[in-house]
Amino acid sequence: MVICVCKKTCCFIGHRTINETAELKAKLTETIEGLIADEKVDTFLFGSKSRFNSLCLELVTKIKEKYPHIKRVYVRAEYPYIRESYKKYLLESYEDTYYPEKLRNSGRAAYVERNYEMIDNSTYCVVYYDEAHAPTTRKSGTRIALEYAAKKRKTIIHI
Repeated sequence: MVICVCKKTCCFIGHRTINETAELKAKLTETIEGLIADEKVDTFLFGSKSRFNSLCLELVTKIKEKYPHIKRVYVRAEYPYIRESYKKYLLESYEDTYYPEKLRNSGRAAYVERNYEMIDNSTYCVVYYDEAHAPTTRKSGTRIALEYAAKKRKTIIHI
């Protein structure tokens, strides 16, 4: 599956650990609903391995009750081929899933490359970047993605 680059797609990029508050959830809900109602976003791309991503999936899933036409797509950084049973499991939470071909042989950079894929195929990037939650022993993957989104001139919504 290949997602078309269009105005109707948004991805989420954020830290593995976050300061999860009622205020954060409310701001995210307002942002997501605004993207759907005002910007006509109908497709949301998700990665994995971060609490921010999981929270966004929870909120988009709840919002989907009000806007049933929206689509949730899981962009895999692992497993180019999956069993039908695993795909069926994923499709309980998403409308679709795919593994980007360009990730093959990317090794440890798979998650960075997956984030690039999501950014390349989105107009809007909702980002949770907090220096306090950034790793200290390596460069933050969230920061790498944020810099890439800025370089690609995506509309970045800082949460």
